Formats: sequence, C-alpha cells, structure tokens
Amino acid sequence: MKAIRVKQLRQGNPTIQLENVENPVIAGPQEVVVKVLAVGLDGTDKEILQEKYGVPPEGEDDLTTGHESLGVVAEAGAESGFQLGDLVTAIVRRPCRNQSCVNCRNGHSDFCQTGEFVERGIKGAHGFLSEYYKEEGRYLVQVPKELLKHGVLVEPQSIVEKVWDQVLRVQQRLIWEPRTALILGSGPLGLLAAMTCRLLGLEAYVWSKSPQDSLQAQLVKDSGGVYKEAGADSGSAATMTAYADGLGKPIDLILECTGYSPLAFEAMSVLAPNGVLALLGVTPADRKLEISSDMLNQSMVLENKCVLGSVNASRKDFETAIYRLQQMEKQFPGWLDRLVTNRMTLEDLPKLDFKTIPIKAVVDIVPVEQWDELVKQTNEVVYSFSV
Repeated sequence: MKAIRVKQLRQGNPTIQLENVENPVIAGPQEVVVKVLAVGLDGTDKEILQEKYGVPPEGEDDLTTGHESLGVVAEAGAESGFQLGDLVTAIVRRPCRNQSCVNCRNGHSDFCQTGEFVERGIKGAHGFLSEYYKEEGRYLVQVPKELLKHGVLVEPQSIVEKVWDQVLRVQQRLIWEPRTALILGSGPLGLLAAMTCRLLGLEAYVWSKSPQDSLQAQLVKDSGGVYKEAGADSGSAATMTAYADGLGKPIDLILECTGYSPLAFEAMSVLAPNGVLALLGVTPADRKLEISSDMLNQSMVLENKCVLGSVNASRKDFETAIYRLQQMEKQFPGWLDRLVTNRMTLEDLPKLDFKTIPIKAVVDIVPVEQWDELVKQTNEVVYSFSV
C-alpha cells in the first residue's frame, strides 16, 4: 500500500517520500484494519513535514505522518466491537508503559505524567497518511454516517471540546456565568473554537492577522462572531489589549490558538476577574520576552484568574466533537465545507507548500465520490459526552 513517510529521521537528514509499505495484518481479536478515506493536515503536520521533528517508532528511522483520520473498517477482529463498513476515526494518543503514571493506567493518557506516551503520526507510532492502518478497537471512535462529509474534522474539534470540558471543571470553584470569549488566531482550531463559543451562547470575538476581507474573517462573521484584524489600526489601538479594552466588557474566556507566546502573557492581563485563559497553541520553545511580572502576579492572585494548557483529547472529547459538528452543520449549513479550503492526494504531499493553504487542507486517500458506497452502517451509534 502507499504511505507518506518522513525518512531517516534519526539520521539527521530526513526527506519526505511517497512509498509502498506492507499492508497491515490483524494479529489479535481486538484489532481492526481501517481503509483510510481522508486525513486532515494541521500545524503539527506542517512542522513534522517541514521541520522533520517527528519521532519514529522504536527501532525504526522513518515515520508515517498524519493524525486527523477518517476511515472505514475493512477487517474486524471478533472482539474488536466493530463491523465491516463502520465509519471510524482514531484517538491519537496511547498510554505510556510506566506503572507510576496513574492517569495512563486509568484511561487518561491525555493527562500523561511521564511524557512517555505515544502519539500516532507524531511520536513513537506511525500515523494515518496511508491507504490502510491497523488499530485496536478501543482506540477507534465510530462516526455516524450523516457526518461522513465532515468526519475528518472530529479530531481537531475534539481539542476544542477537551479545553471546554476542562474550563467547566475548573470553574466549579465559583459561580461563573461567562458571556464573552476572545479567540486569538483564525486557523482551523481558532475558527472551530469561535463557532463552538457561538453554539454555547457566548459572544465570540476573534483577533487574528488574517485580513478583514479574508475567508477567515467571513467565516467568523457568518457564525455570528466579530472579527478584528490584528495590527490594522495605528498606535496603541493596534494591540490586542487595546482592542479588548475597547470592547467595553469583561473578557470571561480567552482561547489562545496561535502558539505565539507573547500573546499568552498579554492575555493574562486582559482576562476579566474569575476568567480563564486556555492555551491551545504550542510555541517553538526558544522565544524570550520581558514581562511585567509583578503586575501579572497581582492580577492573577487578586482577581482569581486561571490559566490552563490543553493538548490532545480523550474518547469523551471525540464523542462530544461528533455532536458539536452535527450541531454546526444543522445551525450553519455549509460553514464546515468552507473551512476546508484545499483537497489533495497522497501524490501531492511531498511537494506541498503549506503557504498555499488559506485555512484547512485535507488529503483524500479515496476520492470523495466513492465514500458513500464504502460505508455500511448497520447499528445505531451511542455516545457518552458532555456539552
């Protein structure tokens, strides 16, 4: 079968190649072979494919990339819980083997304490940019056929659901009635976060570098949110702080989706009393910044502010994401279609320039017009989620 491989990662001179690899074979009754329909690309894929920082499986030099998957069950072990034709996506992270990690031992690898976890397509395990992959049934999430068109977005939406679930848990510390959310960044994650805030009944304001007449800005406006181009004004009005102050209302929730760390510290001072700043963007780890540490410390302590970081997601977050995407399509039909701006094939990836992608790219392993005939959903899908 065909697969995208980042070659010779451990040897320091990696290349991206489309090559033939062995087809997966079921080795146990809990395993499933999935025929891949499509894989979404995000900022992590960009860094892996351009910066070549991914970690291959133990004992190997190459890594099959891709972690946002949509596929159909092609072969199912007797104890997997799946049937041929089931539409599925895959949870990305696998628990570490360290018995001292209480979270991984109890099914919460998204809160791994050791850092020894494995992530498919990213760290220690091959991903999904291939024609087929093998997985244990416990790491697959069934997707209803009515979400066939947008099922590839379940994984990125699960990241938004994870952070909202954690915010709600943290805010049980007080009586909290949030009204206003500020989203920093208008990439796929920022746009999904903005739409989610709108569905939750929050006023959503998006601050981003994309132009005021861009598709990103239009998608925010069409969801009922407000878009502001960063730096579009002169003087002090060009800053995020000035923009937030100009809104004239408390900012109860800030979702930082850019990965630009100076914005994270600026957001701490913008946050309203009792508010939450959620950090979803990952930074390069070498930027330095001079900050007003005393002022920030006083603000965080005296105004009961909270900052939390969130990465990866659990099964419940994936299932909530399925519900939320269905609500998006129901209330804002066509909005999710516009989020995906580029569709390509495996053959396109080795020469892909990410600068040509306005918002979201999806790699179609199987042509879209063939998807419907491959999915044979015979049972009702039952989910457990929080909204």
